[in-house]
Amino acid sequence: MWSWSDLGSVLGPLLRLYMCGIKVLLYQAFNRSFTLPALPRQSGRVAIVTGGTRGMGFETARRLAHLGMHVIIAGNEPEEGAAAVRTIRQEDAEGRVEFVFLDLTSLKSVRHFVQVFKARGLPLHVLVNNAGTMLVPELQTEDGFEFHFCLNYLGHFLLTNLLLDDLQRSGRPGRCSRVVNMSSATHYAGVIHMDDLNRRACYSSHGAYAQSKLALVLFTYQLQERLSAGGFSVTASAVDPGMVDTALYDNLWSLAQALKRPVAKVLFRTPAEGASVSIFAAAASEMEGVGGVYLYNGQKTQSARLSYDSELQAQLWTKSCQLCGLQQA
Repeated sequence: MWSWSDLGSVLGPLLRLYMCGIKVLLYQAFNRSFTLPALPRQSGRVAIVTGGTRGMGFETARRLAHLGMHVIIAGNEPEEGAAAVRTIRQEDAEGRVEFVFLDLTSLKSVRHFVQVFKARGLPLHVLVNNAGTMLVPELQTEDGFEFHFCLNYLGHFLLTNLLLDDLQRSGRPGRCSRVVNMSSATHYAGVIHMDDLNRRACYSSHGAYAQSKLALVLFTYQLQERLSAGGFSVTASAVDPGMVDTALYDNLWSLAQALKRPVAKVLFRTPAEGASVSIFAAAASEMEGVGGVYLYNGQKTQSARLSYDSELQAQLWTKSCQLCGLQQA
């Protein structure tokens, strides 16, 4: 039997998330999408883009390849990956592009991907943690984690930590390596349940999604603090693409889907427009040496007040290391 408390636990996140969405749409109705500045060539640099087979991830991978980067598209759909690589190659991109399998809902797959990458002896200059999912029904991964939490956050936390030594070796003063984490405005509605990160007490897909995006911002700030303390030439930024017309919205209720379609045509950003902020964070001269920031529409923006809680950042880092089986630095 559900209680009034349970109902509030479900409706509260839902209402907060949709209020965030309304605010973003109002902003987008009266403000043009961010236009990328001229970007420097990226020849000789290597990037990994998760979820790069379609949507904003594909647009990010495509643009970085056209700047001359060697781009590794990491995803769990080999056919989509092959098609994405084929499309970018046909455009005569200056850089190299390839697809490598990665399932972020499996910690074993994350570790295998990193082993394969390291065996090649490549440097790593840019890691774009773009892959994500939204509003899926309650699901657990093979490791027993809530689906949003693992795919959007924990898999990327493990991936980044396992690749940190490569990023650190590849960066240098005046030419830092960069980590770009794809968050969203929904993080403002997020709450971190440190004693129930898998949200088993009372599940809400809206609450789970918002929590995963807040976790990414907390992770970004804690990562930058650790990198700066170690004197490493690596920066970490969180980016917010706004509301973008991608497959992320496929899990909306039927009524919401019907309402979304006409609104999306007028007010949503295109995948290319949404990707501009991650491309900016990954390659722009203006972002050289700049980390620990939240970028929205090309501007440094205040993230949620909770995201600046240094104690919560450290707690989430420690808990994430335990969940992933990582030794604390």
